[in-house]
Amino acid sequence: MFTLRFDMRAPSTGAPATELYAAALEMAAWAEARGCLATTVCEHHMSDDGYLPSPLLFSSALAARTNKVAIMVAAVVLPLYDPIRLAEEMAVLDIISNGRVSYVTAVGYRPAEYEMYGVDFRRRGKIAEEKLGLLLRAKTGEPFEYEGRRIQVTPKPLTPGGPMIAWGGGSIAAARRAGRHGLGFLAQGAADGLKEAYEQASRDAGHEPGMCYLPSPDSPTTVFVADDLDRAWDELGSYLLHDAVSYAAWNENDGTTASLSFATTVDELRAENRNHIILTVDQAIERARAGQILGLQPLVGGLPPEIAWPYLRTVADKVMPALAS
Repeated sequence: MFTLRFDMRAPSTGAPATELYAAALEMAAWAEARGCLATTVCEHHMSDDGYLPSPLLFSSALAARTNKVAIMVAAVVLPLYDPIRLAEEMAVLDIISNGRVSYVTAVGYRPAEYEMYGVDFRRRGKIAEEKLGLLLRAKTGEPFEYEGRRIQVTPKPLTPGGPMIAWGGGSIAAARRAGRHGLGFLAQGAADGLKEAYEQASRDAGHEPGMCYLPSPDSPTTVFVADDLDRAWDELGSYLLHDAVSYAAWNENDGTTASLSFATTVDELRAENRNHIILTVDQAIERARAGQILGLQPLVGGLPPEIAWPYLRTVADKVMPALAS
């Protein structure tokens, strides 16, 4: 009843990137044997703290260190990619992972990333639409022609039709794009009209609506489990705050994304008890028994692995046995 998420932030106030990357791979392998349901890998570019820019490369390493745990890349900023090259890398990773890697694609929201890649941020919706259609055809491994070019991704992916792709975003346009292409939709929040727009666009395009995830504002994105909450907040608080403040700086006027906090101190973040939370063992067990998955981000904000490991072991040693019984 728990998942892991890695964004590989490595600010100067945390552990070195080499330690964090090694620990993430070790944690994924360790967690797989202890009931971890899935590992999520993120993507951003031009981040001062080294946020992971190459999620497929990192997912390949994760796949090599694990055997059965699902791996989700969320989200791939599609307008920044060559969709044919991306389909090739997806096919190879599908084979390496034995079909365990899935994707959420999206347009992203940071102009600096588009500037770095020389892509027009103002045209991101149109660019995404063109590239998504091409990616969905290419990832199947079947031959086709596009603008006079012969295209076929080889080797064919292990998964029939290619790995699963969903669309992510927080706008009506994003919901409609997911529906139009017959994809599942992972929203950034539960804004009015998203579900209806997605379902209508799906049916208008001849598709049955699929998965539509609309997180509530109280959906935690970073969870830790501890025996002593005060001690845990003293130990983890600055790393949790770095994560919260970093995302808030990228989304200054965003009131729709469920995962955002605009807290400026550790005390404020703790008082919110919303996105970044630390639970007692009993609270974690209660949540899990109610069907809530514990979304762990064990290396949040560059948290040194020697601090992170005891909190992971608390989940494995105290929460999971209680659920099994």
